[in-house]
This record gives sequence, C-alpha cells and structure tokens, in this order.
Amino acid sequence: MARTKDPAVRSLLLDRAAQMLRTRQPVTLRALVAGTGVSTMAVYTYFGGMDGLWKAMRQEGFTRLTARLAAVKKSADPVRDLAALGAAYLANALENPDLYRVMFDAGFDLEDTGAADETLHRLVQAIERAKVNGRFRDEVDPLELATQSWTIGHGLASLVATGPLPHEALAHGAPMLTALFAGAGDEPDRCRQSVERGWGRPARARPNSRGRRDRAS
Repeated sequence: MARTKDPAVRSLLLDRAAQMLRTRQPVTLRALVAGTGVSTMAVYTYFGGMDGLWKAMRQEGFTRLTARLAAVKKSADPVRDLAALGAAYLANALENPDLYRVMFDAGFDLEDTGAADETLHRLVQAIERAKVNGRFRDEVDPLELATQSWTIGHGLASLVATGPLPHEALAHGAPMLTALFAGAGDEPDRCRQSVERGWGRPARARPNSRGRRDRAS
C-alpha cells in the first residue's frame, strides 16, 4: 500500500531549494535534504527527481500568488479592487522572496503553462468592471492596461523583495497606479481615494540574522 504524501514535506523541500538558490548554494540532492529530517528518496517521491523539483518550484510560486489574489474580496469600487490586487501581489512577493525570484526564471518549465496567466486575468476582469462602471474610457484596452498595472507591481516587488530598494519604496505604488488609472479616464481625486483604500499598507518584511525575510509586526 502506497504511503500518503505529506504536503508539508513537499512545501519544505520547495522552500529549501528556493532559499539555496537565493543564497547561491549548489542545489544538489544531498545538500537539499541536509538538516531537513527527510531522506533523498523524498525528492523522488514528491517530484520524480530534481528536474521535477525545478518545475514544481515555479509552479508553487504561482500557486501561492493565485491563492493570495483570490483572497482579495471584490467591492463596489473596481479601481479600489485593482489597487488591492496590486498590494496582494506585493505581499506575496515579500512573504515568499525566494520563490518569487524563481517564478519568473524562464530557464525552468512550468507544470501548468497557464498558471502565469491567472494574475493578468484577474486584473483584466477588474478593468472591465471599471469600464462598465464608467471609471475608465470605453476605448481603454483591458489587457494593455492590466499589463501596465502588473509592470508597476512587478517592478516594485523585484526591487524591494529581491532587490536593492528599502521597503519605504512601496509607498510609490499608490501614486504610480493613480497616475496610470487617471490616464485611463478616471477622475483624479476619486481615483486617488480608491487607490489609497485598496493599496493600504502592503505586507512588510525585514531580513533576519540569517538573511531571510520575515513579516514585520
């Protein structure tokens, strides 16, 4: 009878591999499991080997992002919701900086090639709602505006979660999104209020003594 797989072991190995990549440690089979309390056989049990692990790492990053975005509740204000999705995107990157770095490394395949589309799809839906509500001009292309919005979020996430900028730089997100959405037709003052409500204060993280990032209280 086959043993039941423990999701916690799978998550442990993925987090461990991502951390090793970030700290530029060689990710070998034995190094991966060292100190984890699991055997090298676990890599084959859960991933079918190291090649499967690389695919699963990217997939896990998008799986966690999808779950984070799905937790954003829709409101009557679609512009607020767009900003809230951006804040959730940043929060996910700050809480999972190692996996976030791997998510956009095209050198690894994805298990589900459509996973990366989910983020963009949610933004497109919110923009379409904003057009229906008269917040954005009829001629605005939802896909183009969603791509521009994602670019802002991804740029901040890359520069703060895995790059050189301090967390204070997250404050630039709200005015950048306000300018983008006002340019799409929203009334500037109303737009600013909506964005600020949705943006709030994205989850913050700080490096601990071992170089990892933890949630700040």
